[in-house]
Amino acid sequence: MKQYPAEKIRNVAIVGHGGSGKTMLVEHMLYTAGAAERIGSVDAGNTQSDYDPLEIRRKISLSASVLPIEWHDHKINLIDVPGYPDFIGDLHAVAGIVESMIIVCEAKKDLDVGFDLAWEVAEQHGLARCIFINKLERDNADYEGLINTLHERYGRKIVNVQIPIGHQAAFSGVLDLLAMKVYKGKDRGVEIEDVPSGYTDEANERREKMMDAAAEGDDELAMKYLEGEALTTEEIEHGLLVGTETGRVVPVLLGSALSGIGVATLLDRIIGELPAPTEIPKVVDGNEFRNDANGPLAAYVFKSTADPYVGKINYLRLYSGTLKVDDHVLNMTSEKDERVHNLFFPHGKGQEAATVITAGDICAVAKLQHTNTGDTLTTAKDKIKLPAASFPEPIYRIAIKPVSKPDEDKLGPALTRLLEEDPTLRYVRDPTLHQEILEGMGDIHLDATIEKLRARFGVNVTTEEARVPYKETIRGKAKAQGRHKRQTGGKGQFGDCWLELEAAGRGDGFAFENKVVGGAIPKNFIPAIEKGIRETMEKGFLAGYQVVDVKATVYDGSYHDVDSSEQAFKIAGSLAFKAAAAAAQPVILEPVLQLEVEVPDDAVGDVVGDLNTRRGRLQGMDPISAGKTGVRAQVPMATMMRYALDLRSITKGRGRFRQAFSHYDELPQHEAQALIAEYEKHKKEEEDH
Repeated sequence: MKQYPAEKIRNVAIVGHGGSGKTMLVEHMLYTAGAAERIGSVDAGNTQSDYDPLEIRRKISLSASVLPIEWHDHKINLIDVPGYPDFIGDLHAVAGIVESMIIVCEAKKDLDVGFDLAWEVAEQHGLARCIFINKLERDNADYEGLINTLHERYGRKIVNVQIPIGHQAAFSGVLDLLAMKVYKGKDRGVEIEDVPSGYTDEANERREKMMDAAAEGDDELAMKYLEGEALTTEEIEHGLLVGTETGRVVPVLLGSALSGIGVATLLDRIIGELPAPTEIPKVVDGNEFRNDANGPLAAYVFKSTADPYVGKINYLRLYSGTLKVDDHVLNMTSEKDERVHNLFFPHGKGQEAATVITAGDICAVAKLQHTNTGDTLTTAKDKIKLPAASFPEPIYRIAIKPVSKPDEDKLGPALTRLLEEDPTLRYVRDPTLHQEILEGMGDIHLDATIEKLRARFGVNVTTEEARVPYKETIRGKAKAQGRHKRQTGGKGQFGDCWLELEAAGRGDGFAFENKVVGGAIPKNFIPAIEKGIRETMEKGFLAGYQVVDVKATVYDGSYHDVDSSEQAFKIAGSLAFKAAAAAAQPVILEPVLQLEVEVPDDAVGDVVGDLNTRRGRLQGMDPISAGKTGVRAQVPMATMMRYALDLRSITKGRGRFRQAFSHYDELPQHEAQALIAEYEKHKKEEEDH
């Protein structure tokens, strides 16, 4: 593939709901442009973009794929983005490095949640976008219903630039309102015909509306149009380009990703009406990077993959400058020098070696040592740092456990590789719960991660529900004696202390005070008493959870000149603590989360009712935008373990939420008793064994 200047490049994300036909659309685009010799199939598992064995088995896209094509002396970097909400991290990553999105949707009246997500992310990033209505050949296709929905929701910015020829099973081509020609056939076998007489009136009417939209995109065209002059085809295309670039126009194109109808005209529109990198500069701290090949080097790492054989591959978008094989570059994040040994253009699973990459283009580099997603590569002279993409916080968690000792040894390094690849994945070891927690965007996301551990790295793990980090504390004050005496022949063990235990303020932690006077306990044994208390607090005394927010004061005791030891007083301190805590109104504390839910207005009642069943405390509701409401509540963590899945079900995938730890609160008595009973049962079973 030859080098293209930035003005001849188009970086385009293919996005939309899972199952809308994005991957098959990309297959036909590749074939039509001559970048592939055959058209793959998702069902057959031989598509260019879904090449990972997990994608083939699940028949869905799990990761974004870069697939460049050449069309009419331009280069189009297509990026096929997963449509399922579990993999929304890729949508955010890709949105930051493209200039435009093609949102693929089915020809039906209601828009899917994946469409909404893609539209919102495009708005956040200020991207140009167009809509491709797919599956017009289906028996239940409702083109007019969908167009009406789009106009109702987004108003005049939705601009029809094509009309379908034929309906449902009779769909045979598209009438392009710019060329005023009908394009029949598919892929490389397109036939161009004149407008049929039965479509003339509709075509003229819709072309007039398209001309209105084009005129609004450019001030000079608007003046000409208002003076009564018709716009030329070139002027309409220019007006649509400017309007699309600014977001005032969203062109709607048509076709079938199954048959390939409409693909050639879609490629033409990408070249003609979607912006080049030079038209949308990257602005950082007031400085513009206009994708100049002769400018300072600024390359952003938007994706990383971990291959057990090849190693790490970093995908780059160049915003300025030129990158060559054997260049030394500076990673501004790690502040490490890197050498570019392997430079190539990615083609899905395949790759094409390159020696030079210029601004505006996308490439990949293998085996960089200190570079991850979100990093900027520059030079020691230029020292440019581009802002890293922001990703949503994980909302679903499970516990994982290695099956064997070899699995345990390999788990850490394997997860490190996967965490580098996926910024929405998180792994933590919780020492208080004795669990290894994996967090992500949903059950499919974590299932896929576990499959990757096994398939790529040979690591087998089992899963279980993540435990809730309950705590134990007291509400009152009590005194108790801890006396440890044992005589086994020879030197015995003796430790005796009196302890006063009282509740501290919530969040104050643990305080220890020594008020022993008169040498009742030698000073050298006092630290042992504190150690015994602290160790007992870690293990808990009520239900096996860590004890917090107490003050312990040792004020009396006795010792034996021969038999007393640090170990004896450590045990005595533990006994005194347990006895005093049991008499000081012990309680179990549960973690409470601050929850913010964004839901469609028609689902607010169901969401609030569901939160009530979770012992949630509603704090308020606020309108967010047309048709959406924000619900704020505090909810116990124990009731939120599957909330990501339940909210998806309640809102048909349109609800989203953020959660953060708020505070600890007392667990209701009946819930606490169940935990204590379970703990006692488990302890008895261990003793019996």
